[in-house]
Amino acid sequence: MHIGVDSFVAKVTDPDTEQVVGPVERFAHLLEEIETADRAGLYSYGIGEHHRSEYYDAAPAVILAAAAARTQNIRMRSAVTVLSAADPVRVWQEYATVDLISGGRVELVVGRGSFTEAFPLFGLAFSDYDELFTSKLDLLLKIRDSERVTWSGPHRPALNDQPVYPRPAQDPFPIWVGVGGSPESFYRAGALGLPLMVAIIGGAPAQFAPLIDLYRRAGAEAGHSPEQLKVGLHVFGFLGDDVAQATNAFYPGWEAMFTQIARERGGMPPSRRQFDATRGPDGAYFVGDPDMIVDKATRVAEQLGGVDRINLQMTNPRLRHADLLHSIELLGEAAPKLADV
Repeated sequence: MHIGVDSFVAKVTDPDTEQVVGPVERFAHLLEEIETADRAGLYSYGIGEHHRSEYYDAAPAVILAAAAARTQNIRMRSAVTVLSAADPVRVWQEYATVDLISGGRVELVVGRGSFTEAFPLFGLAFSDYDELFTSKLDLLLKIRDSERVTWSGPHRPALNDQPVYPRPAQDPFPIWVGVGGSPESFYRAGALGLPLMVAIIGGAPAQFAPLIDLYRRAGAEAGHSPEQLKVGLHVFGFLGDDVAQATNAFYPGWEAMFTQIARERGGMPPSRRQFDATRGPDGAYFVGDPDMIVDKATRVAEQLGGVDRINLQMTNPRLRHADLLHSIELLGEAAPKLADV
C-alpha cells in the first residue's frame, strides 16, 4: 500500500494568534510541506482544485510544477482535476508539461468535483454535469492513447487528425478517476479499465465495499486485468504523537469547514460526537498516532478487498504549520509498515 498526502491549500487562521496567514506565506508553507513529505519518503502529494475564497488551489498544475522542481522522489497528483469544467486538451498539455519537469512523477486524477462554482465560472450548465465529464474523459483518453486525435462530441469543437503536444515522460500516462458515491461512476471507471480514487468524507469505508466490487466486476467483464483495477482512497487524516494531540490539533478546523458547508447546503451542523465516531476504528477519518493509522489502514484494506493507496487530506483552516509538518513526518514513519499490506 502506498501512502500520500492531499491538500486543498486552505486559507489558514493561526490558532495561536488568530491572524490569517497571507497567501504568499501560505504557498511558502505548502512547498515546505511537500518538501517534507519528499524527505519523509511518502509516495505522493496531491493538490485539489477549488474555485472558492477559502482555498488557494484554483491552478493545481502550476502548484505541482513548482513542487516538482523542488523535490526528488515523491509523485505529484491532482486531487482532483475538475475535468467537467476544463478543456481536456489544455489539461493534457499542463500535466504532460509537469510530468516532463518532474522526470515522470505525475499522475492525473480527474473527476466531476463536489462543489459547483466551476460551472458558472467557466460558462457551463450544471444540468450537463454528467455529460460534460463523460465526453471530456473520452477525449482525454484519446489524447493519451494517440499523438494525433480525431474526435467529436458535445461542449467542445471537434478535432480532425490534430496533433496534441507535448507528450509526457511516462507512457502510458497515469489517469485515475475520482469518484464519490455514484454507482454509475464506479461502473464507468471499471469498464474503462481506469484506476479508481474514492473520496470518503464521512461514514465508514466498509460501506463502499459493494461499489468497489461493482467497479472490479465491470472491469473484469470488460476484459481488464486485476492489475489495472487499482483502488485508492482519499480520506481526512492527521497524525500526532498520540490520539489526543492529533485530535486537538485537527478538530477545530474540521468543525469550521463542515459548519460552513452545512450552512451553505442546509444540512445539520457538525458535532464533536460525530467527529469522534468517524475517527473510531471503523470510521473514515484517519486521526491518531502512527500505530493507530497503520492498524486502521490494514483493516480498511481487508474490508475493501485490497487498497493500492491511501491519501490523507490533512489541511484545514485552523492548523498550525508546525503541527502539519510534524504530522507529515509521523506519516513517513508509518508508511514503511504498510508497504506489504
